Amino acid sequence: MYKVLLSFLLMLWLGAGAQEKEALRKRLAASSDYRSRLTLYYDFLGTSVTRDFDEVVEVGAEALALARSRKDSLAVGALQRYIGEAYYFKGDYATAATYLYNSIQKLEAGPPGADLGNSYNALAKLYRKTRDLERATANYDKALELFRKLKDEKGESTILNESGVVFEYAGDYETAAARYTASLELDERRKDTIGMSYALSNLAGVYVLQKRFDEARSYQRQALELRKLLRDSFALALSYSDMGELYLAMGRPDQARAVVDTSSSIAAAMGYSELLRNNYDLLARISESRGDYRSALEAYRRRSMLHDSLFSVERSKKIEELSARYESLKREQTIRDQRYQLEHKNLLLTASGGLLLLGGALGWNFYRKRQFAAEARLQATVREQQELATKAILDAEEGERQRIAKDLHDGVGQMMSAARMNLSALSHRLELRNPEHSADYDRIVALVDESCREVRSVSHNMMPNALLKNSLAAAVREFIDKIDHKALQVHLYTEGLDERLDGNIETVLYRVIQECVNNVIKHSGAHTLDIAIVRDDLELTATVEDNGRGFDPTTAAEGIGLRNIRTRVEYLKGAVEFDAQPGRGTVVSIHVPLQRTLKQPAHT
Repeated sequence: MYKVLLSFLLMLWLGAGAQEKEALRKRLAASSDYRSRLTLYYDFLGTSVTRDFDEVVEVGAEALALARSRKDSLAVGALQRYIGEAYYFKGDYATAATYLYNSIQKLEAGPPGADLGNSYNALAKLYRKTRDLERATANYDKALELFRKLKDEKGESTILNESGVVFEYAGDYETAAARYTASLELDERRKDTIGMSYALSNLAGVYVLQKRFDEARSYQRQALELRKLLRDSFALALSYSDMGELYLAMGRPDQARAVVDTSSSIAAAMGYSELLRNNYDLLARISESRGDYRSALEAYRRRSMLHDSLFSVERSKKIEELSARYESLKREQTIRDQRYQLEHKNLLLTASGGLLLLGGALGWNFYRKRQFAAEARLQATVREQQELATKAILDAEEGERQRIAKDLHDGVGQMMSAARMNLSALSHRLELRNPEHSADYDRIVALVDESCREVRSVSHNMMPNALLKNSLAAAVREFIDKIDHKALQVHLYTEGLDERLDGNIETVLYRVIQECVNNVIKHSGAHTLDIAIVRDDLELTATVEDNGRGFDPTTAAEGIGLRNIRTRVEYLKGAVEFDAQPGRGTVVSIHVPLQRTLKQPAHT
């Protein structure tokens, strides 16, 4: 039954998308009015954003070009939200964040409207997906306040339903269910069957978590029937996945497997990577419940591959940088407003000074002192905000490293260890008389052992224990000891590092040296590397010198690695120099000032 329904849904989905795109082209060709063409684009993107993500990106780019040609910034902001949502469903969260932040900046400059609320909602959903619940809640609150001011019940219902998931993730099932119920009541009053289906599905999900299976099954069936009537393939894929969770929780693995396979087929055809990742995780748990550990291991492997593509360190860092840049722009706008007020005040003071010029030099001198003081405070504020933005990015990156290292160690590492134990237990229960089977078993055990070692190695490299427990010198030595010394001879010299440095300085310098060494390994072709770290009363100096192929600093483009080194060292008020020539190796010199009177506690 599910295969027949799946084939029907896919044919319906593909056919409808092609027909709507062809109809759009014909209508655009027949219309020359800007507003009419823009409306056609809005209608197409609104109906396609949950069906054909690549089409939304392509057609959205055409619409953006049209809006930009008319310098219509509000239309640009609204269109960027559709494209951002398409990238979100494709699983490209960093690109999605770029479009959504640009959308919000454009729309915040105009009168508050539903488009701005929808952009806040889309950004909140992205942060909800990356489990940044604090930022997700902040954006949901903005959207809810805006829709209530606009008396927009559709928007209010959407936010109540979407934000309930944040409370569900936090374990506050009562508040989550209350929000879903409030959303459902609004949608029933408005006869919005699409909104009703999402509220019913979310209510079913929270009841599964509370093991209220009869209520969960009732709501899930209501949602499924509505979505069948709507012929919404995207929503049906979500429903079948949710039904899989319900059947697994009820102890019905065969029914769970059937509906999850249906969901995955639809998601694969649509390119919905995030749902596929969730489904692989669900299939693994279903296989485990049936005792099929081979299938469970394969499902976990596929889930891990998709998870790595969706949640890489670089993508998380880019999203964090975009957030910091957005906050920094808002602070700069505040500073510009203060500058305008200051200039306005200065103009009034100057006019008054002209009238009171005969009052003498004393009044004039007093005015000049106030003006200089205000400008100094303004400059100090600008510097402070720039430093805060840099610190936020570095802190977020370090926090992300710690989170991923912990997830690797406590999550994947424990899972691999459990798999190793299960394999060992299995070997005692099976009599492997066939030498070929015994050899296959030994290779599987060796692969699992190697995977365990690799997970531990990556985890410790991202958050080294030596830096947490000992000194910078110990952490660097632990890092270089892991390098293959047959390929690269590394010599480390340290002086004056018996006492601990400030925690920020140690962490930042460790990452800088780590980046330098990685650059040598990847790009230089060197066979000898010398590292020296020397501390005196006023300054800490670090040099990294290799005998590799070098490069020409005057012509070579500065990549992400070199920019990261400069940014980190400048954050410590230090300086970095690159001395390199083609064929003569590279020397990186780092100088960081120290404060003798300030003693910082060691890492704990």
